[in-house]
Amino acid sequence: MDKTSSRIVDFAISARDASFSASAVDACKRSLVDTFACALGAFDTPLAHKARHTAGRYKGGQPAAQVWGCDWTASVEMAAYANGVMLRLLDLSDAYRKKCGGHPSDVVAAIAAAADACNSSGAEVIAATIAAYEIYCACCDAVDLNALGWDQPVYGVVASAMGAGMLFGLDREQMGQALSLALAPNLALLQTRRGSLSSWKNCAGANAARNGVFAVLLAREGYTGPEEVFEGPHGLFEITGAFDWDLPSIASESNRIARVNFKSFPLCYHGQAAAWAAQRLFGVVRPDQIESIDVATYQQSFNEMASESLKWAPRTAETADHSLPFVVATMLVYGDVDRDSFNDARLDDAVLAGLMRKTRVTVDPALSDGYPQSAPCRLSVRLASGDRFDVRIDSAKGHADNPMDFGDLRTKFGKLTAGRCEASRVAGFCRAIGALEHAPSFRETVGTWRHLESTIY
Repeated sequence: MDKTSSRIVDFAISARDASFSASAVDACKRSLVDTFACALGAFDTPLAHKARHTAGRYKGGQPAAQVWGCDWTASVEMAAYANGVMLRLLDLSDAYRKKCGGHPSDVVAAIAAAADACNSSGAEVIAATIAAYEIYCACCDAVDLNALGWDQPVYGVVASAMGAGMLFGLDREQMGQALSLALAPNLALLQTRRGSLSSWKNCAGANAARNGVFAVLLAREGYTGPEEVFEGPHGLFEITGAFDWDLPSIASESNRIARVNFKSFPLCYHGQAAAWAAQRLFGVVRPDQIESIDVATYQQSFNEMASESLKWAPRTAETADHSLPFVVATMLVYGDVDRDSFNDARLDDAVLAGLMRKTRVTVDPALSDGYPQSAPCRLSVRLASGDRFDVRIDSAKGHADNPMDFGDLRTKFGKLTAGRCEASRVAGFCRAIGALEHAPSFRETVGTWRHLESTIY
């Protein structure tokens, strides 16, 4: 192993027996509640059905794990894939961004599947989740891989392999091989998030979870990966330039999981503040009286949600939930953005199209200076009468500086599953996660969500 591999592996191994802070444990529990809320809220969507159908081809595979909501198991890596698709596809899962970013809860798909296959305890799952988040987010802090053309599964697959490897009990040598077997074959292109977005945008993180688990299984069977996968003559650093994947010297000091951001609306995190700003004007301004809409934002938000002409005429749900003009127009007309906001009827909505044509998005250097410490937006709506309405949001609800507590997340869970799942089941699951460190079996906790396919939806 090269030095970077050794640092990551040794950190993950030390995390198995670490005593984490109360804030890190609390943040872990909130992330798990949020992740399951997102997954179960997406359960009955077409892509979720496809993902479960794909995993269903691997029923009976060993080692096995539950596909959430189903009364059957699939091979552990395919269960990770199907569950990973569900937790991401509403674009409501958590987000983290410093120099680059992504959705660290993607690793939960790998960890939960490994925990099911190994019948891990709740405390073991907490340790693996905190460690995997730390690994994932530390890379985001260290280097802007996105600007170099690489997508978030590059660090997601490493974090997934380390978290799953902890639960499978791999030794140091096996963990090193799992890391190499995860990273070397699985460099992912940022093109996934450019142009007219495809369904793969919702599958990329899940695929990283699947590949991370698969790398663990290979290492457990004695497969070896390329040496010096980071620092070798054709390693990652030759492509990206050298950077320091900075991790705490003592795993118990891990706390990056407490600095992730949660979402209130199913859209790109960089649009959350704009959505909140527009919602404040719902009912205050009439859409047919609007003459112009000006959205001032920071550079990264502009890059992700307003830098292409497709953002003013989205033709897929994946493009619409990454479009500032679409999100702002939808909120001004309908007062909310939910999973039904991106259906074909909304994509063809003439009123929304008219408002998008009146929308201008600009980068404000002062707002860019505030990012990523905050994720600000300033919205100005001018009416035909000459009246103007201005709203500024610095940190949307769910941002680490304006966090969601357990009550907020239970509300989010209930909203996502309303009409599809009993409130008592949601409440019981949230209570179980709240006491997860005492649970002898994570499998039994997650088992709450068997049988949804036939009995609830």
